[in-house]
This record gives sequence, structure tokens and C-alpha cells, in this order.
Amino acid sequence: MARMTRKESHALTRERLVETATRLFLADGYNVTSLEKVATEAGFSKGAVYSNFATKHELGLAVLDVVHVQRAESLIAAMLAHDTMAERIEGFARWADENIGDVGWTALEVEFATSTRHMPEVRTELAKRRSGLTAMLATVVRAQADEHGLELTMSPEDAALQLLSMGIGLGVQRAIDPELPVSAIVDLLRSQIASVRTA
Repeated sequence: MARMTRKESHALTRERLVETATRLFLADGYNVTSLEKVATEAGFSKGAVYSNFATKHELGLAVLDVVHVQRAESLIAAMLAHDTMAERIEGFARWADENIGDVGWTALEVEFATSTRHMPEVRTELAKRRSGLTAMLATVVRAQADEHGLELTMSPEDAALQLLSMGIGLGVQRAIDPELPVSAIVDLLRSQIASVRTA
């Protein structure tokens, strides 16, 4: 078996650190999880963390990237497992019930945003990620409209922003009160669809 190159070893170390940090940040919280704990749990020294991430916030951004991809992929899979629009909305409803308000995810997003609020460079990175999420969701909206021959009455970007904004707000509320239903965001999606017309 060929020996790993230094670059491959570095990439593997970084991947294991992000995987470990993701698990710890979601389970225990961002603020209380130290870099030393991440390093120990991953089986590395604290120096290994700093050789991959200049700051805890840089590691936090890497974790958010992983979490966002995982949630986006699970959302798309939940919807595209079905053929009709009605079935896809039901798939979205089930995904929303299981994911929106997940305490670990919600706490991570809120803790990270509030703890870095005085760091313009980190806020810029968070804004880029928010923009990326909106663009991804807009792509899904546009693809669904095209596939089902629907002419949107608002831009896909505006529709995506509405859904994302409600999802974030509902997520915070459901993290506090898990009994709060996701019907508001499902109804918003249904109303967006009901307001379109066949192209």
C-alpha cells in the first residue's frame, strides 16, 4: 500500500478535525467546545488544529459548510424522491418537521453568529454562506417550476429568501418549543405554488 503524501495526510487530518468538531459543536455547543477537546477527540494535538485552522472561528465556518451541505442534500433527497408536486410538498413537510428546530443545528447557527458579531471578516463569510444557501434554494425553486411547467409570480430568489427567512425564524422558535408545528412554512410553500400559473 502506497504511503500517503504529506498533502494527503494534511487533508485527512483536516477532514477528521472537521468531522469531530461537527459532532461536538452539534452535541455540546460551539461556545463550550474548546479546540483542545476537538483535537483530543480527533486523536491529534492542539497544534494539529492550528496547522489547519488559524482560529476556532475558521473551524466553525468549515463545520457550518459541512452542516449546510448535509441539510441541503437531505432536503433535496426528501423532495425528489417523489414525482408529483403534492408528494414533493409532503416530502418537504416531513423534512421540515425532522430538521427545522433541531436544537444542535439551531444552537450552532445562533451561537456562531452571536459570538462573531464584532468580527467583520467572519460576518462577511457568514453573509456569503447565507447568499449561497439562498441561491441553492432558488435553483431548486426554479427547477421545480420548469419541471412542472409553472410560471412564477416572483423571482426564484425572492421565493427562496421568503422560505429561508421563515425557516430560520421557525427553527429558533421550535428549538425553544418543539411542539410548534411546521405548518406555517409548509403553508407558505403551498401558497407560493398556488399563486403560480401554468407557463
